[in-house]
Amino acid sequence: MTETTNTAASACAIADAAHAAATSATAPDIVCAANIAENPYKRDFPLLANHPDLAFLDSAATAQRPKTVLDAQRRFYEEMNANALRGLYRLSVEATEAIDVARNRVARFIGAPKAQDVVMCRNASEALNIVAKAFAPTVLEPGDEVCITIMEHHSNLIPWQQACRAAGAKLVYLYPDENGIITPEEMDAKIGPKTKILSCVHVSNVLGIENPVKELGRRVHEQGGYFVVDGAQSVPHVKVDVTEIGCDFLAFSAHKLFGPFGMGVLWGKDELLNAMPPFLTGGEMIDNVTEQDATWAPVPEKFEAGTQDAAGIYATAAAVAYVESVGIDVIEAREKALVAYCMEELGKLDFVTIIGHPDANMHHGVVSFNVNGIHPHDVASILDMDQVAIRAGHHCAQPLLTWLGVENLACCRASLAFYNDKGDVDKLVAGLNRVWSMFHGE
Repeated sequence: MTETTNTAASACAIADAAHAAATSATAPDIVCAANIAENPYKRDFPLLANHPDLAFLDSAATAQRPKTVLDAQRRFYEEMNANALRGLYRLSVEATEAIDVARNRVARFIGAPKAQDVVMCRNASEALNIVAKAFAPTVLEPGDEVCITIMEHHSNLIPWQQACRAAGAKLVYLYPDENGIITPEEMDAKIGPKTKILSCVHVSNVLGIENPVKELGRRVHEQGGYFVVDGAQSVPHVKVDVTEIGCDFLAFSAHKLFGPFGMGVLWGKDELLNAMPPFLTGGEMIDNVTEQDATWAPVPEKFEAGTQDAAGIYATAAAVAYVESVGIDVIEAREKALVAYCMEELGKLDFVTIIGHPDANMHHGVVSFNVNGIHPHDVASILDMDQVAIRAGHHCAQPLLTWLGVENLACCRASLAFYNDKGDVDKLVAGLNRVWSMFHGE
């Protein structure tokens, strides 16, 4: 796309969404980030504003959406609804420009050197599958090893099981210590000359622990391997810069970044994406087709077969603009204060066992726990009666819960976002006291 067209794209309503976010009531100077007793953020989120008694503590599963994101998605359908890349008339051109503007905004947000290396897909799961099914076969050989951690979400585990099976490679696991930390000794033992790919979660969706991604990337690169990062739980909560991390691929979902469902991002190094075959084939990922052959479009279109969710991409850009308007540093500081308060209050309940590191600073937005002798599903159901929404189950991390020895392969999880406040945590604690009383007649 030419510089002139890029300039024209600024006329797209994404700019309006960014401006609205930047001038909203959520400017960082309104309230100290750590002042969790006050909350100027909930009013920006229609679902939370419409349900003032709800303590929504399941943002690790999916976040709520601010009004600017909902407005952006609706605005696309109302003002520029057309099939992007497929028409020369004004609406189609604007839809195409909207995707281009969004791609550039996402690239800047994650520190990507080139916007063209940002591939828009359905979710983090699809992004990781693209790497495992399109990239891995180009480098994996029999006897090679793929290294992952035991704390991986199934989306970053099952694709590597299949990739190793197809290539005759071995899947090797990094195991953390009792606090969830992957030690240098464990890295020494597991990352070696046979390690062709290391793929790991940046922040665990169960333990909330942040893995040492820079060190992991350095070590696998020293061995001539490649580094893949699952950023689904980190991108919404901490600053993520692909250049600073030094990864070869990064995957994340929009719906956990306050954006729409059905949208995800895969970023990859330019030379790797260009060398990979396409993951899906069909419309828009081709350059030329004959009766017996085809050539592929350049990256990123090579990996974006079929009609794109242009409205979702447009809304994803609005979500990024909103996060930038609040400030990722503000988000991280507020969530640290929320987690610290949550762990402090849960620690006062002698019938609750917290899972993971005892230091609240080691939890990024996630506090997993169990109520002694009561199944997590029962806990979550009773809490719901008090309008407290938490997650209960295996959290798509069955191997981790098995390794931890968690009873019933299930636990409760309270996951916090910056739009939560002290009152939400207080409701959780009150609800847990009610759960205990119901089962013990107290």
